Amino acid sequence: MEVVAVRRGAVRSVVVAGLLVLGAAGVPGLPGMSGSARAWTGPEADVAYHGRVSLSRGLLRVWVVPQNEGPAALSDATLRVRLSAELADRQELAEGCARAGLREVMCETGALPLHGRGRHIGLLLALKEPVPEVVVRIDTWWNGGASDRDLSNNQHTVLALDTGDSYAF
Repeated sequence: MEVVAVRRGAVRSVVVAGLLVLGAAGVPGLPGMSGSARAWTGPEADVAYHGRVSLSRGLLRVWVVPQNEGPAALSDATLRVRLSAELADRQELAEGCARAGLREVMCETGALPLHGRGRHIGLLLALKEPVPEVVVRIDTWWNGGASDRDLSNNQHTVLALDTGDSYAF
């Protein structure tokens, strides 16, 4: 399994994916959409995330393993990590990750094969100020245009206390 290296950089597909999602929401007749009911006719996949979160002295560690339970493979997806506390102004993010706001980071998952795992995503996020706890919300921002009937395994909310303890999801 591939571990994402830490470097300064930007996500290649987050902006493009966002435009596709926004375009699909408001433009009738786009591929994958049919009729006025806009029934989805694209592939179906079941994206899931498993991992750990820990907080210690203003540093939040997030480790995520994306996976796909199928029935279709995905060429890419975008993981979103939202925090209840503000991020420090400067961050060194893992390759394929980009800051998306004061409290938000987006990361590419890479290819998600049918019944397989994507690359491991490791983040070390500095908070603007040390806090006694932080709520971390992890979900899918974009899933390659597939439908996902089971959102329970890709939407997680984790409360991390400033103890250095690891909280699994």
